[in-house]
Amino acid sequence: MTLDVKSEAAYTVPSPAGSPATAEERGSFALPGRSAVLAVPLVAVVTMGAALLVTGAAGVPVRDPDNVTGNRLVLAVSLVLALVGLDLLARAWSRSEDRRVTPAALAAVRRENWPLARGLVVASAVIGFYVTYLAYRNLKSVVPLVRPDLFDGQLGAFDRRLFAGHDPAVLLHDLLGTGIATHVFSATYMLFFLFIPGTLALALVFSRDVRGGLFYATAQSLNWLLGAASYYILPSLGPIYVEPGAFGRLPDTEAGHLQALLLDQRLEFLRDPAIGIAQSIGAFASLHVSIFVTGALAAHVLGLRRSVKAIAWTLVALTVVATIYLGWHYVADDLGGVAIAIVAVALARVITGLDSRALRRGSAR
Repeated sequence: MTLDVKSEAAYTVPSPAGSPATAEERGSFALPGRSAVLAVPLVAVVTMGAALLVTGAAGVPVRDPDNVTGNRLVLAVSLVLALVGLDLLARAWSRSEDRRVTPAALAAVRRENWPLARGLVVASAVIGFYVTYLAYRNLKSVVPLVRPDLFDGQLGAFDRRLFAGHDPAVLLHDLLGTGIATHVFSATYMLFFLFIPGTLALALVFSRDVRGGLFYATAQSLNWLLGAASYYILPSLGPIYVEPGAFGRLPDTEAGHLQALLLDQRLEFLRDPAIGIAQSIGAFASLHVSIFVTGALAAHVLGLRRSVKAIAWTLVALTVVATIYLGWHYVADDLGGVAIAIVAVALARVITGLDSRALRRGSAR
């Protein structure tokens, strides 16, 4: 698929010397092609279509229990608006000779860098991302109604074969201890819930070329779709729910409280799926791992700084260990998460028509 970008002439204005200055030369906004703009909404439509079909077959309506999706959408929109405000202030300040931010300077920067078209593009990406997430939650919720068989026994046996008959979680507990390490891995695991809206907002607001931000939003949206599909391939609960005694030495943490809450919600859902409780337990594949690996791979595709890549891969490593240590996932779940991330990034490049080399050349100008 080729990137459908309109000619630069459509986005040029006369320079003082009389020659046209492109949007890239001014550092201002250039509208991306249709393929990039429509990528996230397309993923949202496909995922929601799947959710309507599956939940309909299960006899459960599409819904947003506890308004989780709505609240996360509000958080993401708030972050985007805050970052746009910072972007406007920084640009207005940098172009002022006396380093004063005036209303006129802000208005000029807003017209040049944040026209209505850019706002609509970013808004469609954020809304599409959370429509996809809403569909994902519903697809995941009805897994036990559609695929009641569980594969925890096979996944646990695979782990023990990999580690010469030992449970990898117990090995980690013995190696790292069950004190401060538990709190570190709990914090790492819970970081996921800030990582998603935070990096989404940063990518959409601060990408030099908005195509980079749209590529990232598309790749992460695809994680929801592919992850939901994986839950139907190997339905499973995770070690903490199958062998809770193996994690009895761990102290109370936020991650532990979340595990207990999700179990209570699952039991209520299975007692009566119509009451409106979400079922959110699913081990294979690990979406925590896939989301973080997607972020790390995207850092390479977009040519981000070495320090950003190093941080991204550090988060991947900590998350992989955390999922095993805390009992959320089996090793196969994490391997599945890596596979989902690779596919998501590859598909996002195709769907958005991203040419990363051209993107880097434009950013270097």
